[in-house]
Amino acid sequence: MVKFNRFKLDNGLRVIVHEDSTTPMAVLNILYDVGARDEDPEQTGFAHLFEHLMFGGSVNIPNYDGPLQRVGGENNAFTSNDITNYYITLPSANLETAFWLESDRMLSLAFSEKSLEVQRNVVIEEFKQRYLNQPYGDVWLKLRPMVYKNHPYRWATIGKTIKHIEDAKIEDVKAFFKKHYNPQNAVMVVGGDVKTEDVKALAEKWFGSIPAGEKYNRNLPLEQPQNEERRETVHAKVPLNDVYIAFQMEGRLSPGYYAIELMSDILSRGNSSRLYKSLVKDKQLFSEVHAYVTGSMDTGMFVLEGKPLDGVTIEQAEAALWQELEKMKAEEVPANELTKVKNKTESTMVFAEMSLLDKAMNLAFYELMGDADDFNLETGKFLAVTAAQIREQANKLFRKENSSTLVYLAEKVEEPAEVISE
Repeated sequence: MVKFNRFKLDNGLRVIVHEDSTTPMAVLNILYDVGARDEDPEQTGFAHLFEHLMFGGSVNIPNYDGPLQRVGGENNAFTSNDITNYYITLPSANLETAFWLESDRMLSLAFSEKSLEVQRNVVIEEFKQRYLNQPYGDVWLKLRPMVYKNHPYRWATIGKTIKHIEDAKIEDVKAFFKKHYNPQNAVMVVGGDVKTEDVKALAEKWFGSIPAGEKYNRNLPLEQPQNEERRETVHAKVPLNDVYIAFQMEGRLSPGYYAIELMSDILSRGNSSRLYKSLVKDKQLFSEVHAYVTGSMDTGMFVLEGKPLDGVTIEQAEAALWQELEKMKAEEVPANELTKVKNKTESTMVFAEMSLLDKAMNLAFYELMGDADDFNLETGKFLAVTAAQIREQANKLFRKENSSTLVYLAEKVEEPAEVISE
């Protein structure tokens, strides 16, 4: 059970405080309710670009990292299709430095052609290294447009294409910032060796005068249910053949999410999971095989992925994967197998309550979804899942007409001719 206090500033900034006197450290986490799904289809990659721009300095603090390092602090951030999250960890005695840094870049991020050009080049290089020049790196650039035809989840967080980053104009960047990076679109969590009354005073001092920003209603196109099988095969310079099968699933806020999450664990969590025991160990068809969910706010993805061993055809590999899915549909999961997976999930949730930073990020995320206290109820929702509910979701998801299959075929490398010397 993670205890916290909560208050809200007049400008709409939601603040959560988790007091923990067992540590000399503090964390300040700010979650902005903006992700890749909020981008213009012709200007994708902006949310991720901002993750970089936010470290480029503000009007009053040109070097963001310098002051933080001088007080023993560390920082980082991440962007997803749904959210952007920034965090600072530092000795609690220096907490005000974190408030100073975060408030200044929320109020007056420095926009300059030079900063934009520097971060643009960084993102373009990341696009090339991680997505274009790495084996299987472009999987989400290919798989997402297969699964999504309407929703902006159809592009990856990095963006649809490098060109959108190359063409980013300073006025477009400023407009994106003004719309999304403001107090009423953010949740701030402060945790560690802190007192709520002190945090409230610091929040009022550093964030209270920042304008709330204009309220807007997110109106995203809904993804229609998939009613036909989709397939794509690509020949690529990859070390092994690879098969991805993605299924549309309910979003993170739906009641069925918990059964689906547990189902992915039954199939693929650890060496005792079904896919590993059957397809890697016993039948020796795959070198590795995985099942996971994206956990998206809106329509999500349940993904199977496996690399067949040499001598195993793609057809055999797919048939083996589908055979395991049909078992999930035909029979309820035995009680002992379900209990084991629930126990693993419970231990994961308990571990998440031990890390100061994990607690802060989770409280922010659950507050965004509706109520930070739901983080304390999450374990119970997983433990309440029944075998019948898992079987119901398996039958709902695992249908050919709800599947998108992406196959990578490894291009054969020509061996150089042997030279025989006289």
